Amino acid sequence: MNRKRVPIRNHQAEAALFTRRAIVSIGIVFIVFAVLLTNLYKLQVTSFAEFQTRSNSNRITVLPVAPNRGLIYDRNGVLLADNIPVYSLEVSPLEARNLQDTLQRLQTLLELPEGVISDFNTRLRQARRFPNVTFVDNLTEDQVARFATNQHHFPGVTIEGRLQRFYPHRDLFTHTIGYVGRINQQDVQMLREQERYANYAATRTIGKLGIERFYETKLHGTVGYQTVEVNNRGRVVRTLDFTPPKPGTDLHLELDIGMQEIARDQLRDRRGAIVVMDANTGGVLAMYSNPSYDPNLFVSGISTVDYRALLNNPANPLINRATQGRYPPASTIKPHLGLLALHEGVITAETRIWDPGYFRLEGVNRRFRDWRPHGHGWVTVTRAIAESCNVFYYDVANQLGIDSISSFMREFGFGQQTGIDIREESAAIMPDRGWKRARFNEPWYAGETLSVGIGQSFWTVTPIQLAYSTAILATNGNRPQPRLLRGTGERLVPELIEPYHLPPIENVADRHWMTIRKGMEEVITSRQGTAWTAYRGATYTTGGKTGTAQVVRIGDDVQQRPDVEEVEERFRDNATYIGYAPADKPEIVVALAIENVGGGGRNAAPVARAVMDFYFADEATRQLKLQEIRAREAYAND
Repeated sequence: MNRKRVPIRNHQAEAALFTRRAIVSIGIVFIVFAVLLTNLYKLQVTSFAEFQTRSNSNRITVLPVAPNRGLIYDRNGVLLADNIPVYSLEVSPLEARNLQDTLQRLQTLLELPEGVISDFNTRLRQARRFPNVTFVDNLTEDQVARFATNQHHFPGVTIEGRLQRFYPHRDLFTHTIGYVGRINQQDVQMLREQERYANYAATRTIGKLGIERFYETKLHGTVGYQTVEVNNRGRVVRTLDFTPPKPGTDLHLELDIGMQEIARDQLRDRRGAIVVMDANTGGVLAMYSNPSYDPNLFVSGISTVDYRALLNNPANPLINRATQGRYPPASTIKPHLGLLALHEGVITAETRIWDPGYFRLEGVNRRFRDWRPHGHGWVTVTRAIAESCNVFYYDVANQLGIDSISSFMREFGFGQQTGIDIREESAAIMPDRGWKRARFNEPWYAGETLSVGIGQSFWTVTPIQLAYSTAILATNGNRPQPRLLRGTGERLVPELIEPYHLPPIENVADRHWMTIRKGMEEVITSRQGTAWTAYRGATYTTGGKTGTAQVVRIGDDVQQRPDVEEVEERFRDNATYIGYAPADKPEIVVALAIENVGGGGRNAAPVARAVMDFYFADEATRQLKLQEIRAREAYAND
């Protein structure tokens, strides 16, 4: 039987193999440890600073801090725009469990109106920088207490306190001061284009209208920052460093709250605007447009219902009639036209023109009638201003021509913005041949020049333009820039701003200015003057001019025109007035327009008289008048 041989084991070879394997293994282990040690050295020594920074960034962050918005005062230090503490409900979408369910429960708990959730979802989509998004602003004390009791049921929802803009006088200064509103996408785009986006890192609102918009950069201030440590859920654990924000600049306006209240009281339920201006500096003492509205509605976001009510209101309260309302100037521009006629040599102070009650162009059958059916007889320029003789100005306008009229009137600011420091301003229309050709592709007709001569046809003005042009008349050609800003800085000792004047109208002889002003004074002092009744018994001297602007053409025959009461309100004439006082050294000018009320002498002149009476009254009389107005308003609101 064959047996299988078992080979003898080679222990020496096995030992050599093991040794080689051991060496390789040890080498691999050594290399691995060398790599680990190298990386450890790099982390702990070479790149220590870099990785420490990265580590800190996971727990340390920089948060922007919004600055306090500058306050706004009137010329006497009365606060017109304030910052008040409010409480808002803030939601962190990252921390809230089942966000939409949380919102539904909050709406039920706090008895919030419909639409707050959809508004929140809109803001959530537009959220820019904040880990928290506002759910509802201006919580009441009851809502704050109710939420505080149930806060443990709402993770990721907190109550935050902050300052919010507040307008204590509500609708009194809306069209001048304006308001702030929430920053939207258009605002973000604008801030980026102007490279101011970073300064609004924590700001929720921005100026939308009036002074708030025009002086936004002054009022806003400079953003601050705080370096904080946060936990893994983004909650602040502690503050490590703080750079305080720089508050916005406080503004002091030329406006006088008493004058503004008088203006509002005089307009009451009538649509229109009043502008009261310093004749020498251009400072606007009052500028009220009626109807107005409460600007506080817009600060935290106006509701759709409220905004729709304002937008659809036939009285158009959103329009600032003082700077955007375009009215035919009517007879208020007769002093300007008389000045041009004197300057051009078309007439002299002694020139007399016969007024039979109508004017007729050569070759034209139509009669352009005077407001007085049988005319004024022989009329000089001063009497034509005092009694508002249309025929005199038909004749003068026909001799001057539209080119000369439009060119001269632009020196008084017509057809262009005055440059007042709010952006909501219309240039209105100063028509000429080129304008009509561009607008209607038609030539200019001589009859249209006659209508321009009494402030009708295509010519429109704003009340601020009327006030500015009146200041030029009252100061013999000086042109003070209309302005609302008086100064900046502390409440009691503001740093005043120097008035700015445009180049004066120098090429008109002084005697011509005085002739025109004599005519404007006779509007008040002559028994035939159109404002004599309104100013009878005044304790100061004044000059002025009434105006009655047709809204629609009712007819050329004055005798057949119906009484005001017989005409539907929207077709009634607009009443306008310009004036200055005192007559010898003018301090203030007043310009106003009231819609659909009838004649200027009967309806606009008494309003200007009331404003001037208040201005020249002593302090005790002024306070009594304001108390009477406030008591009447309080009674009406009860």
